[in-house]
Amino acid sequence: MILVLSQIDFIDSSGLGALVQLVKKAQTAGGSLQIVTNARVTQTVKLVRLEKFLSLQPSVEAAIENIKDKD
Repeated sequence: MILVLSQIDFIDSSGLGALVQLVKKAQTAGGSLQIVTNARVTQTVKLVRLEKFLSLQPSVEAAIENIKDKD
């Protein structure tokens, strides 16, 4: 699944918690969640050191390629 958050200006701890839960649910179901972000969201995620766990991608195209590489 690809979640596009590139138009979001701000994400807080509640939003980050929701993303973590979505990733865990996707993994439990045998899938993955690719999250497309912009620089502001990416910076916030990096501050809490979740960038690798949340599988951040700079574009939808990059997210699709990442999914293809996992297959």
